[in-house]
Amino acid sequence: MLLKTNKTLLIFFLWITQISFGQTTGAKEILGQIFEQSTSVEGVNIINNETQVTAVSDASGMFSIVAKEGDVLVFSSVNLEPFKRRITIEDLKSNLLQIKMVAKEIELKEVVVNENANINAENLGIIPAGQKKYTPAERKVYTATSTPGDALLNAISGRTSMLKKEVQVEKKEALFRKIEYLFDEKYYTERLKISAEDIKGFQLYCIEDSEFAVSLNSKNKTMSMFLITELAGKYLKILENEK
Repeated sequence: MLLKTNKTLLIFFLWITQISFGQTTGAKEILGQIFEQSTSVEGVNIINNETQVTAVSDASGMFSIVAKEGDVLVFSSVNLEPFKRRITIEDLKSNLLQIKMVAKEIELKEVVVNENANINAENLGIIPAGQKKYTPAERKVYTATSTPGDALLNAISGRTSMLKKEVQVEKKEALFRKIEYLFDEKYYTERLKISAEDIKGFQLYCIEDSEFAVSLNSKNKTMSMFLITELAGKYLKILENEK
């Protein structure tokens, strides 16, 4: 009876060992570095969703964490948008995994500012971190990806991709409203030499320029005026070549 019990315990032990070995097969310590634009970021929390192993980036943005193919690493920080990375074979073979994160948007209150006023964070009324406002289209994307189950289903069905395209369209519409508000028709026709019938087309051309879009979103009218003059010259050449 004792021999039979010992044999049963031995089989159970070997079974547990096999499962544990199978779960760690292919796992490797990954070395990575986190950037926001070209700046390394310290203090980013990293968690392996599969194993719940955690790490934190150092002053150089460097981190190391054990993961295997298919594991999902989640990166989070107070001032950065959350980011997820599913580990691939190529990631495991790489000497250094580079992670690009994006700073959270800062919503500004509407203020009337004199052109010669001293602009600073206080008189702009910056909203504290954590109070990001979502547009209708952004809210739909957030809802579609807020839980792992919804994120997977919506990704497979293509709904997430469709909603992200709606966000881009919404952003372009917002830029179009800003450029319409910023410059009147006389400015286009007399200053920029754009004919009245070409104004709409020129406005669409302008908002496709990333640098000009940044100037509109940051409400930097001086920069917008400088850039739109350059864009007008390029647009007039395009019109001339089409004739």
